[in-house]
Amino acid sequence: MKRLLPALATALLISLAPAAAQAADKLSVLLEWFVNPDHAPLVVAQEKGFFRDQGLEVELIPPADPSAVARLISTKQADIGIHYQPNLYLDHAAGLPLVRFGTLVETPLNTVTVLADGPIKSFKDLKGKKIGFSVSGFEDAMLKRMLAGEGVDVKDVELINVNFSLSPSLIGGKVDATVGGFRNFELTQMRLEGHEGRAFYPEEHGVPLYDELIFVTHKDLVKDDRLPRFLAAVEQASVYLTNHPQEAWQMFIKAYPNLDDALNRQAFIDSLPRFAKRPAALDRGRYERFGAFMAESGLVPVAPSVDDLAVELR
Repeated sequence: MKRLLPALATALLISLAPAAAQAADKLSVLLEWFVNPDHAPLVVAQEKGFFRDQGLEVELIPPADPSAVARLISTKQADIGIHYQPNLYLDHAAGLPLVRFGTLVETPLNTVTVLADGPIKSFKDLKGKKIGFSVSGFEDAMLKRMLAGEGVDVKDVELINVNFSLSPSLIGGKVDATVGGFRNFELTQMRLEGHEGRAFYPEEHGVPLYDELIFVTHKDLVKDDRLPRFLAAVEQASVYLTNHPQEAWQMFIKAYPNLDDALNRQAFIDSLPRFAKRPAALDRGRYERFGAFMAESGLVPVAPSVDDLAVELR
C-alpha cells in the first residue's frame, strides 16, 4: 500500500496536467466599431491560435454605442478598448483613467476628400466651398490646420453636418468636400459607386503624425501580465498578415462571412501596410508633438506628459 500511494499521486497529477495546461486567462476587448478590416490582426490572432498560444481566451466585443468605449473601459466593464489617439487626449483632459499600451493602426486614416473630376485641385480651391463633416472637435482642428497651410481661414469655408453620410453627400453635390472619411474605405466605396475620389492627407498638410487606432486600458491594469501576452499575439498576427495576405483574408471571411464583398476585400488590402508591426512600441516624440498640436488647437488646456497617458510594456 505504501508503494502504491506515490504511484497513485503521480497518476493523479498526470491526469490533471492537461486540464491545467489548457486553462486560459480571459480577456475582453471592446472594439471601437463593428468588426471590419481595421481589426484584421485581432481576427487572425484568434483564428491562427496566437492568443491561445499566449494562454489567453480573448473575446472581441463590438460596442452597442461606439462613443461609450472610453467610459466603459474607465469603469472596468471591459479589459481593453480600441480607441483613437486624438480622443485619448480629450479623455485625459476629462479625467478618465485611461492609458495607451499598444498600437493597432500606426498611421492616420482620416482624410479630406473631393471628387477627382471636380473643381477642387488644391486646398486653396476650398475657399468659399461647403465641407461636410460628421463629428466636430478634432476634425475641426485638423481641417483648420490643413487650410492654414494654404493660406485659407476656416471661416472662409462653410461646414455642414452630414450625419455620417459623407460619400453620398459628396457624390450628390450637397457638399464640395468631406472631412473624416477613412482612406482605406471611403475612396473604394466611392469607386464602387462609379465616382473616383481624391484624398488630401492631414499629415501632408501640417497636422502631426498620429496613430489612428490604439489599445487602451484602465490605469489599474497596466501591470497585468495578460497585456504583454496580448500584444505579442497581435504582433505575430500583424507579421503573418504581411507575409500571407491572401491566406489571412480567407481566415478573415471564414470568421466573418458577411464581410466577403468588394468593399471589404479592397479595404483589407489597403489596411495591410498600416498595421503596427511593433504594437508595444511607443514613439514618445510622436505623442509629444501631437499633444502640443491638441493644446495649440484649444482642444485640451495643456499638452499632457506622455507618461500620463501612454506606456511601453516591457
